[in-house]
Amino acid sequence: MVKRTLPQPFFFERGPKAVILFHAYTGSPNDVRMMGRALEKENYTVYAPIFKGHGTLEPEDILAVSPTDWIQDAKDALHFLTEKGYRQIAVFGLSLGGVIATKTMTTENILASGTFCSPTLNYDQNNVRSTFLRYVKNVKKHAGQTNEEIEARMPEVEQGLDKQLAGISEIVASMVPAYNSITKPVFIAQAGQDELIDPQIAVQFKEALIHAKVDFHWYEKSTHVITVGADHKELEKDVLKFLSDLNWNGE
Repeated sequence: MVKRTLPQPFFFERGPKAVILFHAYTGSPNDVRMMGRALEKENYTVYAPIFKGHGTLEPEDILAVSPTDWIQDAKDALHFLTEKGYRQIAVFGLSLGGVIATKTMTTENILASGTFCSPTLNYDQNNVRSTFLRYVKNVKKHAGQTNEEIEARMPEVEQGLDKQLAGISEIVASMVPAYNSITKPVFIAQAGQDELIDPQIAVQFKEALIHAKVDFHWYEKSTHVITVGADHKELEKDVLKFLSDLNWNGE
């Protein structure tokens, strides 16, 4: 039997400019590893933590935690870097990770933030629920459970999922009033073929940031996990350009 290696956080320590990358819901730091390597190559220090409940062999572990735990994970990530002497930090995230990055922008002193296919508005209008349920069934089937065992478990899974998604929705709703007071730079990337969220959310998010310097990019060929998709190299190049234009340490 092949032993699966569980995904781990990564920390690529290079230059004095630090970037945090948050992964997606049900994902892991592997979502953003290629982005991390591209930034490391250009002398950025990159940290990608793993959200509580993620990176295990049991998908229901995700439902055992609260979205507020992920906000705390973000604070802990910032603390990890500041303890190592990094004072100005840019924070990005894929999907849910972008929601957490944006939340961090509204509450913490960071240099800039960025979202990749992130539902920063109208979180309840997406296909996350059906995708998660399908994911749970596939994992359980792969683990050898029968259809009867899986179906018997699903009502409790659905109940936990609905509670968690409602919690994420509340966090997003609480962030929206702060958007018009964000003044720091924000990078927004959106896949044109996004199958999980409405791509127009990215446009609406850009329009809500009336005082921020927004760098908006649309990748027509890509699907939701844009960091590993058809346009990932173009995305990496655009993120690097955005980072190079920031006012690091008063430069």
